[in-house]
Amino acid sequence: MLLLILVIPVLIYVFLQQFGSNSYAIPVFYEKGVESSLESCEFSEGQHYIPNFDMISQNKEKITGDVLENKISVVDFFFTSCPDICPVMSSELSRVNDFFKNNASVQILSFTVDPQYDTPQVLSEYAKEYEADANHWKFLTGEKEDIYSLARCGFLLPVQDGDGSNADFIHSEKIILVDGEKRIRGYYDGTDREEIDRLITEINILLGNYNS
Repeated sequence: MLLLILVIPVLIYVFLQQFGSNSYAIPVFYEKGVESSLESCEFSEGQHYIPNFDMISQNKEKITGDVLENKISVVDFFFTSCPDICPVMSSELSRVNDFFKNNASVQILSFTVDPQYDTPQVLSEYAKEYEADANHWKFLTGEKEDIYSLARCGFLLPVQDGDGSNADFIHSEKIILVDGEKRIRGYYDGTDREEIDRLITEINILLGNYNS
């Protein structure tokens, strides 16, 4: 009996070492393509990748889709005059920025859906409110048609014009995680602190996968 008591923990330990390694897989979205009724979007067969784009940052730098390559990107669509969810989302993204500010492999891209108002100067002032370093957190503007097409057909978000009120843009509270191969790896509620905690966790897992 004493021998069994001593041997069983050893057997459990050996089993866990051999077969019990923990794993947490981050899904790859749209591996088999995109099924959508959006007539304005053209999707190729097979894995969906974020298409190329040309934007301008808060520092008036030209930013293209190449910025996504070989980096883990956190993406949202917002506008600076948004009275409700955007400030919450930006505050949560500020937490992400603080967590990864010393990691050059992680970046945040915030696209305005109100480019007429959100000039680079306006975006620069907004970025200062959240202590956003332009090397890690870029606020981007460009042609409205291009931004909306990118949101709908690239990141697959429901973005469209509003009704002309102060909340003139119907946009998504979703934050998107994109890997270094321009594939979507996750959607998160940008107004939910626990969802952002999950985002931070999954960024770390992706970093671990790349490092290994």
